Amino acid sequence: MTLTQFLTQYYALAWLVLVPFVASLVLMALPRRWALAMRLIAATAAGITVIISALLAWDYWTLVRDGIVATNGTGAFESIWHYQLQPQMLRFGAISFHLAADGASVAMVVLTALTIFAGVFASWNLQERTKEYLALLLLLVAGVFGVFVCVDLFFFFLFYEIAVLPMYLLIGIWGTGQKEYSAMKLTLMLLMGSAFIIVGFLALYAKGGSFDLFALVQASRNGAFDGEFQRWFFLAFYLGFGVLAGIFPFHTWSPDGHASAPTATSMLHAGVLMKLGGFGLLRVALPLLPEGLQYWHWLIAIVAAWNIVYGAFAAMGQRDLKYVIAYSSVSHLGMVMLGIAAGTVTAVNGAVFQMFAHGIMTALFFALVGLVYAKAHTRDIDAMGGLAKVAPGLAVAFTIAGLSSVGLPGTGGFVAEFLVFMGAFVTKPLVAVFAALGIVITSVYVLRLLRSVFFGPLNTKLAAMADARTTEWVALGVTCVVILAVGVWPYPIIEIISSAVQPVVGLVGPLR
Repeated sequence: MTLTQFLTQYYALAWLVLVPFVASLVLMALPRRWALAMRLIAATAAGITVIISALLAWDYWTLVRDGIVATNGTGAFESIWHYQLQPQMLRFGAISFHLAADGASVAMVVLTALTIFAGVFASWNLQERTKEYLALLLLLVAGVFGVFVCVDLFFFFLFYEIAVLPMYLLIGIWGTGQKEYSAMKLTLMLLMGSAFIIVGFLALYAKGGSFDLFALVQASRNGAFDGEFQRWFFLAFYLGFGVLAGIFPFHTWSPDGHASAPTATSMLHAGVLMKLGGFGLLRVALPLLPEGLQYWHWLIAIVAAWNIVYGAFAAMGQRDLKYVIAYSSVSHLGMVMLGIAAGTVTAVNGAVFQMFAHGIMTALFFALVGLVYAKAHTRDIDAMGGLAKVAPGLAVAFTIAGLSSVGLPGTGGFVAEFLVFMGAFVTKPLVAVFAALGIVITSVYVLRLLRSVFFGPLNTKLAAMADARTTEWVALGVTCVVILAVGVWPYPIIEIISSAVQPVVGLVGPLR
């Protein structure tokens, strides 16, 4: 048996959850004076998750390429879940600890691993309570991995809360500005969304007789969830997961949280955590409650289009560098919801690809904003200018992130937006035309931001500002390379994603 087979067929998904969790516990046990050891342990744990996720992605793409994974829209789940904990499940009455992954899960696992790896190096020079900070980051990541690979709704929700709650401490202790207010607002808003989710999970259990997604899919096929049930509980899941995805008007926690969070927390917050909203809809609501999407798709599409345009306008009006990127995330995540609402394979593929591409792009953005703030001691756009003369490396990385945000061909952002709009124009042309205004507005504020911050006359007060250093370049280099790689050669990740999307879209059927 090869190493890849050993990892992917037996313990990979369990390791993805256990490695950051155990590393978090180890960090808490270390003496505070061992600062370098703590950083090395965090970097090692993050690096191990990158290796495991890369092996998973490679092995899964091999299965897709060889036709072993069904992609004809009829498999519905059982033909596309390949990585299961051995034994397949550990039962606790009606609850089971059951890990599995499909193509969408694999893509999100790779995104999470890359983001935490970059985040650890972006936080390398943190001096305040390093042990607790890195431990909480790794605990948060363990929860995120758990959400992406757990197929029992009880543990899905447990991991979901583990992924969300450390944000309160990370922002409240290590944040800046109105950090207590932002941390409390974020926590309360996300817990409100969680209330809708847990009510939906309990209703699914009451009707379907199980928390396991495999059993619930079969129950849905057998008619356990009638039309009225599907309509109202799909709406509950849309609101619950949508709060985390930043849907209007429940998005206000996000910009404040982004602005107050420390660098690596912002990277995980925008890069990964907000993707749990779209992933939750794809994993739970669409396959189990397809009539709900049939009923509410117009509402979701209109709100998504408004998110895209409103978020872009809001970003254009900000003078704080972090708030620009925060509102940009609200706009870009609207494209995820638009792709889901369009209901075509192309559009939903684009939605999942947008989660991946935007996650990497916004992680790079927030890493850059953190570095600029650390070196220039300001986030005020009007106080900057000409930074490319003293920090050319930061300017190049910011330009790559900005062009991906605009959707320039050759970057991951272009592939995602092209797929979403190509699919959305088929079923909702008028909504897609309105949403496309967001691309124009995004081009305006991104190019204006690049000109104001990095080009033009140098602000003499910043003449001594330093460029990125060795450990900082690890975070910037990894994210820049991935943005360009998936933009130039998106085929493997699209094939991986499509293997999960096609069966789900097949269950929903054409939207009326």
